[in-house]
Amino acid sequence: MGKRRNLIVIPGPASLDLGLRLAGHLNSKVVPVEFKRFPDGESYIRFTDGIENEDTVIVQTTSPPQNENLLQLLLMADNAIDLGAKSITAVIPYYAYARQDRRFRPGEVLSVKTMTNMLKACGVNGIITINAHNPSLLKTLDIPIRDLSAIPLLADHFRLQGITNALSISLGKKGMDTASEADEVLRGGRDYIPTHRDAITGDVTLGEKQLPVRGRDVVIFDDIISSGGTIIKAIRTAKDQGAKRVFIGAVHMLLIGEAGERILGSGVDGMVGTDCVPSPFGIVSIAPLVARALRHGPPS
Repeated sequence: MGKRRNLIVIPGPASLDLGLRLAGHLNSKVVPVEFKRFPDGESYIRFTDGIENEDTVIVQTTSPPQNENLLQLLLMADNAIDLGAKSITAVIPYYAYARQDRRFRPGEVLSVKTMTNMLKACGVNGIITINAHNPSLLKTLDIPIRDLSAIPLLADHFRLQGITNALSISLGKKGMDTASEADEVLRGGRDYIPTHRDAITGDVTLGEKQLPVRGRDVVIFDDIISSGGTIIKAIRTAKDQGAKRVFIGAVHMLLIGEAGERILGSGVDGMVGTDCVPSPFGIVSIAPLVARALRHGPPS
């Protein structure tokens, strides 16, 4: 990787712990961010050390409150350019607005494109994200983006907890790649629960399907859990068909409102997420995954 080994890590306010973990894996210098909110809600950002002529990595998730977190990311990137950074790689574990990746109805905005254009305009040279909603679309955008998968890390967490030979299940047939990734670790087979999303309301319904779950441990893997409604239906489906235990592994635990409490009350036997999103369930760190990617060079 050459000169890219001497990276400067800037942990943003939304990903402070993750940024520090990443710097530890890279053995990199950390430039702390002085942050505060003004009484009117605006963000104050100040870098507490110099970054001139340095290859910098800004770590900032854009999970809710996504507008604030996104604006802070833009402020940090633009500030890094003004202060003479040699290059900027933005590590954005949860890539906000990525679910609006096509026009489901005439006249809709392509928000994932707009977000990427703003980042480029503020000086970001490349982006690393985790389990984006539509990785193939990211490759078409006007900035290098490397999408990594944390599914093997989640599966390995369950393996280390003694949950082996479990059936790996994804939501929707298009998610079978997720189940396959998990099965490479758990070795208990893979399957999916059919889903259908209403293009207007966004509501998700589950289709009828018999699953090979009777008397078995099951882990349902998903990229994002927001309100929890769909995953609760999936838990009940597996339980009703005779699953012994049902666990949840999700990369982005958004858990809006009381979603976490509702899921825990649904009969799930355990759930875990990553530190892509700050959460009491985000105990699996993506820091080693991102560090490996950065050692191989910038996104291209």
